[in-house]
Amino acid sequence: MAESLICNSTQSRVSSVLNRDVKQFGKKFMFDSNEETCWNSDQGESQWVLLEFPQHVKVSELRLQFQGGFSGKSCKLEGSSKEENLRHILDFYPEDNNSLQSFPIPDTPLVQKLKIGFKNSTDFFGRIIVYTLDILGEKDL
Repeated sequence: MAESLICNSTQSRVSSVLNRDVKQFGKKFMFDSNEETCWNSDQGESQWVLLEFPQHVKVSELRLQFQGGFSGKSCKLEGSSKEENLRHILDFYPEDNNSLQSFPIPDTPLVQKLKIGFKNSTDFFGRIIVYTLDILGEKDL
């Protein structure tokens, strides 16, 4: 049964934070289950989120909630074991709205690192705003 793979031991990094204001727009707000807070990237193309799990996981679904007008248009998911180079898993194309969107991941890869790349944005300046990010799957025991 698929469950959220993001836990307190999951490490995350992001490409940028709007005006470097991590207290107001930092990465932690994607995972706090508060619909009032969000990660807000700075401007520029190719924004990304990198997740590193404490053990290998089998990923089956990606869930994202953007702010409409600041969604990723053309996105990719990459993954690998801890020491390996990232390899392509999935290209996906979110809708430009405020709803929680779900992207099934075929062939359920076994990974320890995941990178979500936002190649471009619906925002003219390339900013991305994410209210919710979750990865569903199974922990490899």
